[in-house]
Amino acid sequence: MRGISDTLTIGERVAWYRRRRGLSQDVLAGLVGRTTDWLSKAENNRIELDRLSVIQALADALGVSVGDLLGEPTLVDWGADTGRRALPALRAALMDYRMLTPLFALGWQEGEPIELGELRQDIAASMDGYQSARYGWVADRLPGLLASAVAATRSHQGTGHDEAQRLLALAYQATAQVLGKVGEAELAWMAADRGLAAAQQSGDLAVTGSLLRSVMHCLNSTGRFDAALNLLEDAETLLRPMESESSRQQVSVYGALHLAGAMAAARAGDRSAVRDILSRADQAAQRLGTDGNELWTAFGPTNVAIHTVATAGELGDHQIAADLGRRVDTTGLPVERQVRHDLEVARALAARNRGDEALEILLRAESIAPEQIRHHTMSRELVLRWIRNSRARPGSNLTALAHRLHVVT
Repeated sequence: MRGISDTLTIGERVAWYRRRRGLSQDVLAGLVGRTTDWLSKAENNRIELDRLSVIQALADALGVSVGDLLGEPTLVDWGADTGRRALPALRAALMDYRMLTPLFALGWQEGEPIELGELRQDIAASMDGYQSARYGWVADRLPGLLASAVAATRSHQGTGHDEAQRLLALAYQATAQVLGKVGEAELAWMAADRGLAAAQQSGDLAVTGSLLRSVMHCLNSTGRFDAALNLLEDAETLLRPMESESSRQQVSVYGALHLAGAMAAARAGDRSAVRDILSRADQAAQRLGTDGNELWTAFGPTNVAIHTVATAGELGDHQIAADLGRRVDTTGLPVERQVRHDLEVARALAARNRGDEALEILLRAESIAPEQIRHHTMSRELVLRWIRNSRARPGSNLTALAHRLHVVT
């Protein structure tokens, strides 16, 4: 967990770090190009800090990370289908020196190659678990899965070795995705970096693109929006689908990478880039014609619509996000995508003073993906702000949700 309580709003965290830095409100406001009155209201929850670009500017001025201000929880709750060492065991696996070099055995039987078909099924189950927002369940299984995938790369030759590298890349991608969701940005970067190296060794262009998307998500989550946009530009030529030779996987990965790029552009406040990048993503979606889930991208026309709403929210266009968001039917997409969209719509409605509707959406989303709601900054911030700003005693539904999210004691 981070150094201060995770029951503070973003504004309250800004105030805490500002005081620790010995900065007055006048000085910090000047550093981020805002008025002292604006900062005072932000610290006292009278102005919503809901744009990542603004939060990033405050984090830079305070010399802390975005995650420090967001207060992302890294404690995965125990459940009936999870072990009790999910994240510590996964951290230990990533830092196991035996994973880095074939000089030391990982414990598999010498001379007995890892069965790739079984490994493929296990990786698919982990990716499916991630898309079902079962983060604890996936994290609990990933240490053994990573060890098996590394062992497979050392026990196969030729085409089997290429396939083993491909599977290792996907195992690291699942790891990066889960770690990113629970606020472990540095570990997620480590996993994405290793996964990209394995993907390149596999020679599979689609998987390489898929791991580039994980790298971009890491850049976005740590506020490196310009770097994310540079990555998109560098990857454009490499991944651009060619009419005669591109598979549905390649088109889907290309499109999904652009959706992540659109979020980077929105968080950087570049409206023109958002329109251009979303247009390219839409062209890829129209080429596919229908929603799909190639390489677990959930890419297609609906995901483009979801990101149109999300980028509007990041740009502060909450009325547009609310109006468009309620019209997008996400029922055909994985749970993670459905709930992520619900969060965007709830944020937009809350910004338009439609808190009751927003709370209803959050409660429905929690019913299908409690771990995702528990760990997402957006839901936690909304609930905290509602609790803090309640003039009367908060309703029972809101109070109960706040306790389930562990944002009140």
